[in-house]
Amino acid sequence: MTSLPDGLTQRPLVPADAAAVFETMAEEQLHDLGTVEIELADIVGDWQRPSFDITSRTVGVFDGERLVGYAEVSGRDRGEAAVRPAQRGRGIGTWLASWMQDCARTHGADVVGMPVPQGSPGDRLLESLGYHVRWTSWVLQLPAGTAIADRELPAGYTVGAASPDQYVAAHDVLEDAFLEWSERDREPYGDFEAGVLHRPGFAPWQLRVVTDEAGAVAAVAVVMLVPEGVGGQPEAYIDRLATRRDQRGRGLAQALMVDSFARAREHGAATSSLSTDSRTGALGLYERVGMQVTSVWVNRAISL
Repeated sequence: MTSLPDGLTQRPLVPADAAAVFETMAEEQLHDLGTVEIELADIVGDWQRPSFDITSRTVGVFDGERLVGYAEVSGRDRGEAAVRPAQRGRGIGTWLASWMQDCARTHGADVVGMPVPQGSPGDRLLESLGYHVRWTSWVLQLPAGTAIADRELPAGYTVGAASPDQYVAAHDVLEDAFLEWSERDREPYGDFEAGVLHRPGFAPWQLRVVTDEAGAVAAVAVVMLVPEGVGGQPEAYIDRLATRRDQRGRGLAQALMVDSFARAREHGAATSSLSTDSRTGALGLYERVGMQVTSVWVNRAISL
């Protein structure tokens, strides 16, 4: 493993470091993208999941008391890392990449990867270290003042906020759909509770479902309300959107998007966004309903 530059120290992170990690990631994203696409609540929600061991899966690099870089390995093979732009060129990113590989290997993974903005310094660094592109992701936004065309639900179907007795079924629909194309372990329900239902700022209206004629959950959307989105205005973000396999082709996802963004506007959102990646084949769908790509990310990975 490479060495850190002289004068820098490293240690596992603790929950109280979440704000410093957010500041580091936000500073990097603002520099590279011109916007900030991370929230403090994202980090807190992720770190409080029962399956996540913050001591063995995170590291912070410090200059004195100031966090200047961080990395984590979440789940089987997903990493995250950030370095404050003013600290680039010192070898911190290379050290963090090496740490992530060691951490993932220790936890039994044979590959580790992380998302980076396409063409960014992080993207170029990982490419130079031998990382390949696993998939491409796009963040799309529905411009302010525009709306997705209504899609009428089939007879007997309804859309609204999930009730507590539907939470487990909602989680099942999401996991069943995402695991059709995502190579990862199934998310335990306790992690869903911690990362969504107990995420700071979550309100019951943010978990939206479509139910079929029998009252079963047929489609699900998880809506996040970002207090300061693009331009400092509140923004709605659909974090997850899925339709049960046997219910596809009926317009449920589009109806759920219309509902989710409308409810978010009622709660102050000026714009609405979501993301998708090349594994889903859904980019064209979102562009056809009027959403526009605002940033492109690549997931770069390396075999261990």
